[in-house]
Amino acid sequence: VLKGLTALPEKSLVIYLISGGGSSLLEKPLDNEISLDDLISTYQVLVHSGASITEINVIRKHLSAVKGGRMAEVAGWSKQLQQVSIMVSDVPDMALDSLASGPTMPDSSSTEDCYRIAEAYGMTTKFPAAVRELFEHHALEETPDKDDPVFHYARWWRILSNTTALQAAKEKAEKMGFAVTVDNSCDDWDYAKAADYLLGRLWELKRQSARVCLISGGEVTVEVSGEAGTGGRNQQFALYCANRTAAEKITILSAGTDGIDGNSPATGAIADGQTMQRYSQLGTGVSVSDALKMFDAYPVFHALGDAIEIGPTGNNVRDLRVLLAW
Repeated sequence: VLKGLTALPEKSLVIYLISGGGSSLLEKPLDNEISLDDLISTYQVLVHSGASITEINVIRKHLSAVKGGRMAEVAGWSKQLQQVSIMVSDVPDMALDSLASGPTMPDSSSTEDCYRIAEAYGMTTKFPAAVRELFEHHALEETPDKDDPVFHYARWWRILSNTTALQAAKEKAEKMGFAVTVDNSCDDWDYAKAADYLLGRLWELKRQSARVCLISGGEVTVEVSGEAGTGGRNQQFALYCANRTAAEKITILSAGTDGIDGNSPATGAIADGQTMQRYSQLGTGVSVSDALKMFDAYPVFHALGDAIEIGPTGNNVRDLRVLLAW
């Protein structure tokens, strides 16, 4: 990709098609001392840290020769290349430069942000030596920002985002006779905190209408400690909700729009007021509480037939949570 950009003649038109997943699919370390194995280890530390996707991508950008606007920088402002980015977004609307770690966009983050995030989540000591050294010596390099001349001939268009999915879900629920509320306040919150908040809102809304639907977009976070089982953030969220809503007239769906949730074959799960009772009748020998502690939600929902297994959708506009009460 970089060779192709540098070979273009002056005033060429470059069209980038960018979607979620670009952070892991396109990479070249900025520092030659960082190997592919180092990057893999670093990414594992990042995704298990409990940090939000935006925070994770801040660090990814500053280790990369293509992220954080550096791919656009390689194209060279002196050639006056017209650079157009067409985007399907899996990041918060206000953090578009985090999509695929922003290879063609000005970076709003700094090296100081990297050091702060790594410190806040206890990452530095877990990084492989080549990466840890950069953090310990504060040796990361700044990425190009909005004032960099490389972006004078660059434009960006977001054609799909989480808002698209939320609007479609809202319209469907309204047609089914539900009073619908959309609440994205808990975007990037810990899954348990987000679940407690959304269930509290649902019970509050239920006092106002007979049939209510609460829709929430974005993503929740899960800090994985120790050996993890099979599951993902959506199934963890749904299982926690099942534990909180036993015997209630409530149904919860939590799923990723890409068809994949964590390390499981499912994209999410459905839970309701009968989930706990039905699971106890299976006699698996593993309690819901233990499954939550072991981050092992998929076997629970798979055994119940409530795991949503549709395979990869070929698209990703973040997650969708739908809570119904009647």
